[in-house]
Formats: sequence, C-alpha cells, structure tokens
Amino acid sequence: MSTVVDYLIGLKIHANEEKHKRKLWLWCSVVFNVGLLGFFKYFNFFIDSWIDACHLIGYDIKSTWTLRVLLPVGISFYTFQTMSYSFDIYYKRLKPTKDFLGFAAFVSFFPQLVAGPIERASNLLSQILTKRTFNYEQCVAGLKLILWGLFKKVVVADGIAPIVDDIFSNYGNYPASTLVLGVTLFSFQVYGDFSGYSDIAIGTAKLFGIELMSNFKFPNFSRNVAEYWQRWHVSLSTWFRHYVYIPLGGSRVSKVKSVRNICIIFLVSGFWHGANWTFIFWGAFHALAFIPVFLMGRNTIYKNSVVGEHSIFPSLVEIGQVLLTFSIVTFSRIFFRSESITDAFNFIERIVSNFYYAPYYHPLGYRMVDYYILIFIFVIYEYIIRKDERSPFKFKSRVVRFIIYSIVIMAMLLFYDSSIDRSFIYFQF
Repeated sequence: MSTVVDYLIGLKIHANEEKHKRKLWLWCSVVFNVGLLGFFKYFNFFIDSWIDACHLIGYDIKSTWTLRVLLPVGISFYTFQTMSYSFDIYYKRLKPTKDFLGFAAFVSFFPQLVAGPIERASNLLSQILTKRTFNYEQCVAGLKLILWGLFKKVVVADGIAPIVDDIFSNYGNYPASTLVLGVTLFSFQVYGDFSGYSDIAIGTAKLFGIELMSNFKFPNFSRNVAEYWQRWHVSLSTWFRHYVYIPLGGSRVSKVKSVRNICIIFLVSGFWHGANWTFIFWGAFHALAFIPVFLMGRNTIYKNSVVGEHSIFPSLVEIGQVLLTFSIVTFSRIFFRSESITDAFNFIERIVSNFYYAPYYHPLGYRMVDYYILIFIFVIYEYIIRKDERSPFKFKSRVVRFIIYSIVIMAMLLFYDSSIDRSFIYFQF
C-alpha cells in the first residue's frame, strides 16, 4: 500500500507548481508513512506509557487497548526509503518515474530491504531504471564484500553472542569486570552483526550491477563522537541530516537552535530504533555527548581523514581519542542492549558498586582467551584496511590474498555453531 501511495504522491508533488500545494502533498506522504510506522511499531508503546503515567498519579487502569500487532520486518528501513522519494521530488533533486514496476523494485530491492543501507531514491532508483551490463570487476568486488560480511557476522558477532547474552541476562550475579567485558563485547557484536549485513547487502547488490552507499566506515577508530556518527550507520545519519536537520535550519541558525536541532535528531534516531525508553535514553545520551564537540567546533575536523593517516601507527593522542570515544559509545550501549530502563540503571549501579576483578568463565565452556585473540586480530586487521571500507582484501600479492581468504573461510568453519540464533540484530527494527 505504501508503495502505491508514495508513487502517486510523487506524481502529485511534481505536477503542482504552487509551493503550498507541493508542501501539502509532501506532508501527506510524511503523515501516511510515519502513521503506518507508528501504528505497527509504537501503538502499544504509547498505550503502555499512558497507563504507566496514570498509575504514577494514582489512577489504576484495568483494561487496555493494546493490540497483538505483528511488526513487519524492516519497516523502519523501507519506510524512510520511500519517504526519501517524496522528499527528493519536493526539493527537485529527482523527477518522478512513470515506471511503477521500477519504483516497486526500488522500494523492495531485496539485498538491503530489511536492514539497510537506507538508500535515497536519487541514487538507487536511477540505477534500477538504467540498463546495466555484466561487470567482472564489480562482481569480484561484491563477492569479496560478501565474504568479509559473512566473517564479521558468523565469527565476530555470532561467536561472542552467547557470552554477551549470558552476561546481560545474569548481570546481577557478576562483578563489574565481567559487566564491562559484556558491554565491550556487545559493541563488537552489534558492529560485526550490522556492518556484516551491510557488507553482504552491498556485495549482493554489486552482483546485480547496483552500487549502494557505504553504511560503515570503521567507526571503532573514530576520534570523537561526531566522527563516530560520520562512520556508523551512515545511511541513517545522512538521511536525518538531509531531510530533518538541514530543513530545521541545521547549523546555519543560532547556537541555541542548532543545539535544539541536534537534540531532535538524536531523540528521533533513538525512537526510530525501537518502542522502548531504553532507545530514547540512548539517543539522549549521544546528544549530550555530541553537543560539547559541536560547541567547540570540532564536529567536522575529521570528516575527510582517518586515524593514523600519515603514518603506519597512530599517535598517542589519536590512541587516547579513539579509546575515549569507544568508551563513551560502549557505555551508551548499556541502554541499547538492556531490556528496560530499570535493567540499564541496575547494570550501571552494579558496575559502580561492585568494581573488582574476577575472571569470567562462560557456563557453556567457551574459552575466553580465544575471543580475546579474535577481537585483537580483528581490530588490527581493520586498522590495516581502514582507508577503504569497500576493499577488505586489497593486497597486491595474490599469495597474501589467498592466505587471508583461507584464514577467513577456516575461521567461519571453526567458529560456526548451529545452536546459536543467527538472526541479525537490526531485523527487529
């Protein structure tokens, strides 16, 4: 339904020259898409929050209007993707297509349909409507990205998932050292899981002659929170920047209004992730971490550079910046991973009140030393290839490439465990 509605609205926006009519049709698209998303994803959240608020002031509501609504997989992603079509036509970056089949293919392009990257119509639709020919180099590059994405998913993300699940499920039984380990490993898990999916999606699209935008640019090497958001989930952050932040005035307005715009973006981003107060707290935390960087004018200084750009090894200052940024982002993921706000604050309280070291042993017998070595090697390898996120195996020597391919495939066979739930984390969004 949303495909048909956005297709027709795009034609209406283009057909009207009067600005107020164009804006009216644009708002029809926004209201329809956000309303659809709100019903499926947030209806029960708002009802439950209203009931909880009533309980706080002494009103006990017995009956509820909550519904057993099944959340369509990937609705947050393709809803934003279809809205980009209306926005691009409104801002005259794109002319509407009369090829409904091509537009439907843009909306339902299967490699990135359920978890991104969130493509804009001005990039993906134009490629779908253009005749493509087989390109050997493009296909090889795609297969390499698929292999690297599978490694990050199967070995890194799925390998440490049982450890993370155990620590977060039983945080009340573990000391601070174990909890810090759990949230640190979760940072690598969610990165390997989500960026792995993006690599697989981008690589698969290449097999069809389609170039999708990069979604991750080695965010673990970011030197401040602003750079982190230029490298993490790039398609979402750029979507908010182009269609929300800039229309609100961006940074061209006063500092006060700019800070307001930043808060709006991060709160909406948190809310986009899920119908839970934990995500809203997560978004608010990142806003608070981003604002000082913005006020100091350091939000764009690393836009076109990478850590250790002019040397083999990063400087001590850069290492300190990377570790501080990683620590801030990792701390925020306590809210992202916890089931409720209560769990998140209890998790933090236990870190503070039980701060002592004790070795962690997974109840199923997972050898932690294997995963310490795995994460260390993974970080070192990503540092080596940090200058090009689309070329994970870009080495001149065929022998070196063959050795790395062999290690990657052997690692997937070694770490594969059929008992692990292999669904992607961002499928729930």
